[in-house]
Amino acid sequence: MSWFESFILGLVQGLTEFLPISSSAHLRLTAAFAGWEDPGAAFTAITQIGTEAAVLIYFRKDIARIVTAWFRSLTDKSMRSDHDAQMGWLVIVGSIPIGVLGVTFKDQIEGPFRDLRLIATTLIVMGIVLGVADRLAARDEIGGRHRVVRERKTLRDLGVKDGLIFGFCQAMALVPGVSRSGATISGGLLMGYTREAAARYSFLLAVPAVLASGVFELKDAGEGHVSWGPTIFATLIAFGVGYAVIAWFMKFITTKSFMPFVIYRIVLGILLLILVGTDVLSPHAGESAG
Repeated sequence: MSWFESFILGLVQGLTEFLPISSSAHLRLTAAFAGWEDPGAAFTAITQIGTEAAVLIYFRKDIARIVTAWFRSLTDKSMRSDHDAQMGWLVIVGSIPIGVLGVTFKDQIEGPFRDLRLIATTLIVMGIVLGVADRLAARDEIGGRHRVVRERKTLRDLGVKDGLIFGFCQAMALVPGVSRSGATISGGLLMGYTREAAARYSFLLAVPAVLASGVFELKDAGEGHVSWGPTIFATLIAFGVGYAVIAWFMKFITTKSFMPFVIYRIVLGILLLILVGTDVLSPHAGESAG
C-alpha cells in the first residue's frame, strides 16, 4: 500500500465511520473503483482505532463519568442504582453480541462478506430500514405546529433487553454495507428512542467493540498482512477527520432528518448493482490475492 492510498483510505474511514453509510463498504469500494487491492478487514479494524480515539476524546466527560461510576459500583452497592454505573454495565451487555459473532464468523467477514453484490444489497436494504425508522421518529416528534406527538425514550430508559437489541443491531455491521451507526441508530429509533439518544449510545457501544477488534487484528500487521507505516498514517488521518465528523453529526441529528443518508445509500447500492451486473465492475474487484 502506498502513502497516497493510505491517505485516501484514512480520509474515507474518518468521513464515513460515524455516518450511517458504512465505512467498511466505502473502504472496499474506494479500493475497487481506484483499482487498488482491497485494504482488508485487518486494515479496516486498525484504522477504526483512530476513529474510536476521536470518540474517546469527544465523549471524554461521559466516558470518564461512566467508567468511574461503574468501578465504584463493584464495591459500593449504593452506586448500583446510579445511571452512569448502569450505563457501564449496559455497554458491556451490548458488546457481547458483536464479540461472539465477530469471532464465530471471522472467516466470512474477511472473505465472502466483502463481495460487492452483498455490499450493494446491504446498502439498499439498510437504507430502507433507516428511512422507515427515521419516518417513525419524525411522526412522533412532529405533529401539527411542531409539537411532540409521543414522548420518545432517552438513555435513562435503557435496560438490559434494549441494550442487547442495540448490541445485535451493532453486530449486523460485521457485514460491510450495513453500517455500525446506521444499524444501531435504526434499531434505537424503531425501539422508540430519540435520535440523539440512539446516536450517543451507538457511539459509546462501539468503543469496546472497535478497540478490541483493532487490537485483535494487530497481530496481522505484525505478520506482514498490513503495512505498518501507511496503516498508522491512515489511522491518524481517520482520527482527525473522524473527530470533526462526530462534532458535525451530533449537531446535525438534533434538527435534521436522516433522509439524505437514506437516499445516498440506495442510489449507491443501485449504481453498484448496475456496474456489477453489466460487468463494468467485478464483484471481487480489488480483492487481495492473499
